[in-house]
Amino acid sequence: MDIKKSFKPQGDHNPIMTQRFGADPFAMVYKDRVYMYMTCDILTYDDAGKLTDNTYQKIDTISVASSSDLVNWTDHGEVYAAGKNGIATWGGNSWAPAACWKNINGKDKFFLYFANSGNGIAVLTSDSPTGPFIDPINGPLVSRETPNCDSVTWLFDPAVLVDDDGTGWLYIGGGIPSDDKASNPGTARVVRLGDDMISLAEDPRPIENVAYLFEDSGINKINGKYYYSYCSNFNVTPEAEKEHGFSSGEIVTMVSDKPDGPFKPASPVLKNPEVFFGRGGNNHHCMFEFKGKWYIAYHSRILEEYMDLTGGYRSTNVDLIAQSADGAPTHSTGTRKGVEQVCGFDPYKLTSASTFASMAGVKTFAYDSEKPLTDPKLSAGNMIVRSEESGNWVMVSGADFGSEGASAFTLSARGKGFGEVSVVLDDVNGEAAAVFGTSELTDDFEEFTVDIASKITGVHDIYLVFSGECLELENWKFEK
Repeated sequence: MDIKKSFKPQGDHNPIMTQRFGADPFAMVYKDRVYMYMTCDILTYDDAGKLTDNTYQKIDTISVASSSDLVNWTDHGEVYAAGKNGIATWGGNSWAPAACWKNINGKDKFFLYFANSGNGIAVLTSDSPTGPFIDPINGPLVSRETPNCDSVTWLFDPAVLVDDDGTGWLYIGGGIPSDDKASNPGTARVVRLGDDMISLAEDPRPIENVAYLFEDSGINKINGKYYYSYCSNFNVTPEAEKEHGFSSGEIVTMVSDKPDGPFKPASPVLKNPEVFFGRGGNNHHCMFEFKGKWYIAYHSRILEEYMDLTGGYRSTNVDLIAQSADGAPTHSTGTRKGVEQVCGFDPYKLTSASTFASMAGVKTFAYDSEKPLTDPKLSAGNMIVRSEESGNWVMVSGADFGSEGASAFTLSARGKGFGEVSVVLDDVNGEAAAVFGTSELTDDFEEFTVDIASKITGVHDIYLVFSGECLELENWKFEK
């Protein structure tokens, strides 16, 4: 059997997913998981079938993935955020999402903000980090009619912070009004949100003296200080670089004792991806704390490179943030290897088949076990994995089987025709520890259990290798 090759080299953890693109990442930590929300870049082609450059104009969905260890990511699909078939039907695009949660009246509520192209900010709400979402105000939260926003060149790229006292803050804006204002565009805005997180408690106000602002708002509270971050524009001269300490297309920070400033210049954080990976473009990031360490998520074009494509299509990386003695974020490095797995993976818990650290050939699709999935607005949430040809596989990293070990493997599957799922440890080309034959599958998901001849103990990478056609997995787990 010809084993398919992954778009991510063995041992590398960046990008975090390869089954589709995901740009402009924003991380929300909730109950020991990181939820990553990303602009869903989609490949576009001209009438002759030739790949075109990414114009972002067809983007109206937001990708969602989550992880408990920063290496194995569960694909939750896409939020159909904008467009005629989306949730916010009044909006044309869904760029640069930002997300947060807040306990309101004793219940955790989730808020997803995004840009309608460069002309305003939408907000969606849900009772779950993955939806289904609704548009609670049926219109923009921030628009050109919002005070102090009509002259913002690009009214986009939101970042959100829920402070320790429960107050919500939104940061937006970017762009250069004219060439002579490149050094101080004046297009950043901050606004306090209402207690409901879906209204403004005041008029947005300028963030003053944001040197060479381009786009990409960011906000973090670290050791009692507020760090506003952004991407510098591409007009930074050599003289300005010496003066400010950063270059064009770099992530830069400013610091304040208050969430709404005044902010003063702080350290640059991350050079343009071109410096690390050879392919540049815009630079979009977020910083987040998870299990005692700080990380930066940002997009690069390395997945596009691995796919032998060129068009400005982006995917999300995660790396450690370097910090100074007082915790301030400082000069960090983008890598292909990514971060180390922060905790072991429990193979005895029921695991969505769309959870993996790496894959080759498979596709993921939204699935609702209770009813047919007919409404695209419900498409984020549960996903299934489909393999349409032999040699496809998924891999979960660092599964800890313990000393007692696993003696059986259970999976929920459906399909047509004959095929197999082989459980292989540590090397995709290795010998199977267990094999599930699929000759009896139907159109409905059924649970099957197969014995493992020799108990699996210790820590291993798990490969599920597919043979045959039209095979779908819903979930799996190992049994002691």
